[in-house]
Amino acid sequence: MTCCGPDSPSRPREGRVLKNITIADVAEALGVSKTTVSRAISGKGRIGKETRERVLAYIEENNYKPSIIAKGLAQSKTYNIGVMMPTEYHIADLPFFQSCLFGIQEVAAGENYDILLSISPPGDTEQLKRILSNRKVDGVILMRTFVKDLQAELLGETEIPFVTIGTTDAQGALQVDSDHKNACRELTAYLLNKNLRKLVLVGGDKRHVVTQKRLQGYREAFLECGLPVPDNLVFLNMEQPDVLEQKLEQILAQGVEVILCMDDMLCGRVLKKLRTKKIPVPQQVKVASFYHSTILEQNVPSVTSLSFDGKELGQTACRRLMEQIEGKTPERVTILGYELVLGDSTE
Repeated sequence: MTCCGPDSPSRPREGRVLKNITIADVAEALGVSKTTVSRAISGKGRIGKETRERVLAYIEENNYKPSIIAKGLAQSKTYNIGVMMPTEYHIADLPFFQSCLFGIQEVAAGENYDILLSISPPGDTEQLKRILSNRKVDGVILMRTFVKDLQAELLGETEIPFVTIGTTDAQGALQVDSDHKNACRELTAYLLNKNLRKLVLVGGDKRHVVTQKRLQGYREAFLECGLPVPDNLVFLNMEQPDVLEQKLEQILAQGVEVILCMDDMLCGRVLKKLRTKKIPVPQQVKVASFYHSTILEQNVPSVTSLSFDGKELGQTACRRLMEQIEGKTPERVTILGYELVLGDSTE
């Protein structure tokens, strides 16, 4: 049995205050190696019970808190998570991505994790490969999914934990998404139940999974109402202003009851076009959006739209990733809710 006197190395001398002590300080005070201290802290490796207890007692007495770097080395962790954001986004998408990032950061910081943000084209896997090969992260969050998703496929071939914000068929992916299909089905059905039939759908990049989910909801609403799906009224890949401008000229010349927009950016451009042509909303043409954001909040008349919580998406995705990193088995697919916001644009 070891006795600890006033000059014992397992206790600081009277009047001495240790601040920000390191593994080296602990090792010197106890007369052991830094490796022994590291093993005692991590609980891994061969070390005697008595020695481990001495180390743990010392660090508790001296309020030692291992740095994230030291803790990461001891546990073979980086305490970083990678967040992959696509370059293919419009300025209107920024509020959504910012909300998601805030949610991710909030949860990551609570777990002493930092974020490594990488912005790359959806078909480019070089940055992701470099991050993985250099062992810079403990897990990855993809902020958007694609019909042909090379980044998700690459991650599916590795053992690193990853989560997608959006639906994917990639092997091993944990998925967190909003219920886009049912949300768009409900909004479309709401308009059909008002005896409106000429519902033009204007959408963005058809390679985005969210675009396909929204299109599916639109189609299901017609089928549930016993109506044929008007695919001739569906126009995708309308992100470029000149392309949308030309298509709107054709749509308005043919006569239309409702213009349904897949996102707020498209809806803003549609509303601007209608104002330019002095077409009153909703008296002559009704307008609705499958995505609500601050871009539409100041519009007069108010816009009927679907509201999704981007911050909650980010928080949930990061929680699922943390669970997987910790060796737990979280739900493979998590679907979050939505709110139908009724405005004057469809009255």
